Amino acid sequence: MPYEGFEDYFEKKMILSVATTGGLHGKEANPNLPTQPDEVAKDLKACEEAGASMVHLHARDENHEDTKDIERFQLLLDAIDDHCDDIIVNFTTGGGGIYSREERIAPVLETEPGPEVATIDVGPMNFGQTRTAINPREMSEEYAERMREAGVKPELELFNQGHIPEMENLIEKGLVDAPYWATVILGMQTGTPPNPRNLVNFVDNLPPETEWQALAVGRYQLPLTTMAITMGGHVRVGMEDNVYYRKGELAESNAQLVRRTARIADELDRPLATTSEAREILGL
Repeated sequence: MPYEGFEDYFEKKMILSVATTGGLHGKEANPNLPTQPDEVAKDLKACEEAGASMVHLHARDENHEDTKDIERFQLLLDAIDDHCDDIIVNFTTGGGGIYSREERIAPVLETEPGPEVATIDVGPMNFGQTRTAINPREMSEEYAERMREAGVKPELELFNQGHIPEMENLIEKGLVDAPYWATVILGMQTGTPPNPRNLVNFVDNLPPETEWQALAVGRYQLPLTTMAITMGGHVRVGMEDNVYYRKGELAESNAQLVRRTARIADELDRPLATTSEAREILGL
């Protein structure tokens, strides 16, 4: 089980990912949320300098609205290339219940040079009152096959433990390669409730050879990502998941959230992985 790796706690490098923008809330939630390519890239440069080795990206249009437009994703890539050194780029394929199956994966396959990593939501999830992202098994299999052909590493997004069998299906069919990269997500609407016991249980049931990172939404980001650090896992923070620095205080930037997590990791004797070390850990 992945949790057995805890014995290597002090030696294991930690991948620190940042999710800069997301596709749901906008500047009405926090005016500091970066939405335009240069805005994202400048914030991301500071995140990289603070220790982030991977960025999870959604694109927004000129009006700050979520988009799957390939050109907008290309503008993000170009801006990151201009401002950052060597951060690993991870594109979302989320957007179920809004975008078509082809629209969701098109930016992964049609940008140049394209991302090194891209997400696959491996099971259903409710959003709000009327939207459900279905994410059927056949779609996960299709995405995994097409990513393999494109040389892109899948990040398997697990919103609850019922999604673990979907991950196991991809492994059993040989559609993803070890080490498997999984994100354990806590606090979403029909996802795993955000408490420490659930995080341990979730991780304890992941397949062998899994490298996992934890994210938690809103006020749960800080305590549960800190717990993941102590468990020997990897961590994702950022304004996609949480727009506050502390109660009543909006985050100034994604870099502010990254710097705090980097300080905590340092105090807990978890060295941060450089980008090249992160690539080695994930087999990129």
